[in-house]
Amino acid sequence: MNKSKARITLIAFAAILAVLLYTAFVGWGKTGSGAAKNIKLGLDLEGGVSITYQTVDPSPSAEDMHDTIYKLQQRVDGYSTEASVYQEGNNRINIEIPGVSNAEEILAELGKPGSLEFQLDDGTVILDGSHVISAEAASQRDKMNNTEYVVQLEFDSEGAEAFADATSAHVGDNIAIIYDGSTVSAPRVNEPITDGKCVITGNFTIESAQELASYIRIGSLSLELEEIRSNVVGAQLGQKALSSSLIGGLIGLAIVVLIMIFAYKVPGIIAGFALIMYAALDLVALNAFDMTLTLPGIAGVILSIGMAVDANVIIYARIREEIAAGRTVKSAIDIGFKKALTAIVDGNITTLIACFVLNLMATGSVKGFAQTLALGVVLSMFTALVISRLLVNACYALGMSDAKYFGKAIHFNLLHIVEKRKLFFAIAVICMLSGPVFCAINGARGVGPLNLSMEFRGGTATDVTFKDSFTIEEIDEKIKPVIQDVIGSAEVQAQKVAGGNEIIFKTRDLTSDERLDLREKLNESFPIDTYNDNEGEEALSINFETISETISNEMRRDAVIAVIIAVICMLVYIWFRFSDVRFASAAVMALIHDVLLVFASYAIVRISVGNTFIAAMLTIVGYSINATIVIFDRVRENLKERRSFQSLEELIDTSITSTMTRSIYTSLTTFVTITALYIVGVPSIKEFALPLMVGILAGAFSSVCLTGPLWYVLRKAKDVKDMAAAKAQAEAAAATKITSSKKKKGKKAAK
Repeated sequence: MNKSKARITLIAFAAILAVLLYTAFVGWGKTGSGAAKNIKLGLDLEGGVSITYQTVDPSPSAEDMHDTIYKLQQRVDGYSTEASVYQEGNNRINIEIPGVSNAEEILAELGKPGSLEFQLDDGTVILDGSHVISAEAASQRDKMNNTEYVVQLEFDSEGAEAFADATSAHVGDNIAIIYDGSTVSAPRVNEPITDGKCVITGNFTIESAQELASYIRIGSLSLELEEIRSNVVGAQLGQKALSSSLIGGLIGLAIVVLIMIFAYKVPGIIAGFALIMYAALDLVALNAFDMTLTLPGIAGVILSIGMAVDANVIIYARIREEIAAGRTVKSAIDIGFKKALTAIVDGNITTLIACFVLNLMATGSVKGFAQTLALGVVLSMFTALVISRLLVNACYALGMSDAKYFGKAIHFNLLHIVEKRKLFFAIAVICMLSGPVFCAINGARGVGPLNLSMEFRGGTATDVTFKDSFTIEEIDEKIKPVIQDVIGSAEVQAQKVAGGNEIIFKTRDLTSDERLDLREKLNESFPIDTYNDNEGEEALSINFETISETISNEMRRDAVIAVIIAVICMLVYIWFRFSDVRFASAAVMALIHDVLLVFASYAIVRISVGNTFIAAMLTIVGYSINATIVIFDRVRENLKERRSFQSLEELIDTSITSTMTRSIYTSLTTFVTITALYIVGVPSIKEFALPLMVGILAGAFSSVCLTGPLWYVLRKAKDVKDMAAAKAQAEAAAATKITSSKKKKGKKAAK
C-alpha cells in the first residue's frame, strides 16, 4: 500500500468513524437525531405494556395454566425477546411487553383469546385449536407467477393424523374454522393433507392473512381467556442505573485501550480505534436489527468490548513473534494476520454455533442473549480482521515501518505445566466440588441450596395507589426501604403505572402476617386523605396477588436442552477442525470446570439466581471455548513439527508458553472491563458482574493449566494403548513365524 492510498484509507476510516460515533452516541436519547435513539429498551429501562387475562373457567387445572402460559410466551416473543408471561393468583395470566406504549394496539394484534375448532359442513368437529403448533401469514407465487398472501398452518402429530383422515375423506368439501362461536374462514379441501402442514389461500391482503393467523394462534390456547385490565407501566430502574452502566462501560473501554497501547504501541492505538468502531457499530446494529436492550444486555455489550480485544491480541502477538524471529515488519504483518486467522475463526464459529442453536430452540431472554452475542461476534471479527488490517497497513505505508513501533515480544521461560498437572487437577476438583458442598450446607441451614429470585420461584405482587406521584429514584430511596425492612429481603422490583399514582411491587412470596404488617407500615409511612368507612382511619389502596415464576419449567427445559445441544455442536466442530476427538474431550472437561466454578459463586456468595444466571453461564461457555481454542490451535501447529521437540510434554508446554501473552492480556482486559462495571453499577448489575469475574478467572486457569495437560493425558493413554497393540501384534507375528518354522522342520524330519 503506497502513501497516497494509505492517506485515503485513513481519511475514509476517520469519516466512517465520525458518522458512526454521531449516530451511536450523539443520537442516544429521546431528543437526539441519530438512529441509536430508536433502540428498543427492555421493561427495566423504558417500561412497556402490562396486560392481565383471566380464564373463563374459574378453576383451571395447573397443567392447562402452564400450557397456556408457555404458548403465550412463544407468541409475545414476536414483540420482544424480553417479554414475560406469568401466572397471577389462581386463574390470571399477566403479560409484560417492553418497548411499547399502546395497550389497545397490542390487544388487537394478540386477539381476544377464545375457543377454536375445525369443523366439517355437518358440524362434526375434526380437532380443536390445542393441536395447532403454528399459524403464520406468508406470501407465495400463484399459477400466474403473481404474489399472493396465504396462511400457513402446522399441527402436532395427533392433529396431523385427524386432519389427514378428514381431508382424505372430504376432498372438495369445506372445513370451517370456528373461533369463539363464529366462522372466521371456511376453506375448501383441494387434496388430502397428510404431513400436518397446510396452506390456506384466498383473496387475502397481508393484513387479512395476519388477522386470520392471529385468530388461529390465540385460539389454540388450552384455556379461553378474557382481558380484565391493561396498563402502560414505567421503567423498573431509574436513569441512574442506565447512566452508571454506561459510565462503567466507558471507564472499562478507556482502560482497555490504555493497556493495549502500553502493550503493543502503534498496533495498540489501532486496536483502540477498532474497539471504538466496534462499540459504535454494535449500537447502530442493535437498532437496525430491532433488538431489545435490557440492563443485563448493556452489561453483555460492555463485556463483548472486553472480549472483542481478544482477536487484536492474537494478531499483534503473532506479528511480534514474527518480528522477533527475524522477519521484516511487512512480512511479519502479513504472516501474523494469516496465522491468527484460524484461531480467530475457529473460536468465533464455535460461539456462533451456540448462538444459532440457542436462537432456534430457546425462548425469552435466552433467545435475546443469543442474538446480541452473535451480533457482537460478527462485528468483532469484522473490526479485527478488516478494519485493523487496513489501518496497520496504512500506518506502515505512512512510515511506521520500524520494528520499534510494534514493541518487543515478551519471552517467558518454558512453563512446566504438564509436569505439575496432578496439582492443577487437584485444585480443579476441589473448586468444582465447592458448589455442591455449599448447596448442601445451605440446604441444611434451611435457606435453600441457591438464592432463587422471583423469576424462578414466583412471589407476591403488591399493588399500591399512593396519594403522591413518585419518581423511580424516590421509590428506591423512600418506599423500597420500608418494604425491605418488613420482608427482610433486598429483592424488590417496582413498576409505575402510567397516568396515575399506582405502583406495583414484586417481592418474594409473603405470608398472611407479612402482608398485614406491610399494609400497616405503608399506611404509617405514606398516609392519604381518603378514609376507610369500616375502620375510620387513613388507608392506602393496597391489593396483594400471588404471582408465578416468569421463567417457567418449560422455558428452563428449553434453555437447558438448547445449551446441551449447543455445546455438543461446538465440540463436534472442534473434533472436525482438529481431527482429534481428544481436543473436544479436553475442551468439554475444561468447560465443565468453568461452569461449575461460576455455579459455586452463586452458592457461596448467595447471589440471586434470576434471568441473568442463564446469560452469565452462556457468556462463560463462549469465553472459555475461545480461550481453549487459541491454545489448541498452537498445539495443532506445533504437531506438524513434532520432531523438533524432545517429547510431547515439551510440545504442549511450549504451546502454552508461546500463547501466554494472549492469555494474560485477554483475561486482564476482560476482567478490567467487568470490574469497572461492578464498581460503578447498580445492585442488579453487580449480581451479573460478580459471577462473570469468577468465570473469567476460572477460564484463564482452565485454558492455561487444564486443557493442555488433559489433552496430554488422553493422548498419552492412546499412545500407550497403540504401542501395546503394536507390541502384541509384533509378538503374534513372531510366534506365527516360529510355529511355521517348527512345522517345516517337522515335515522334513518325517520325510
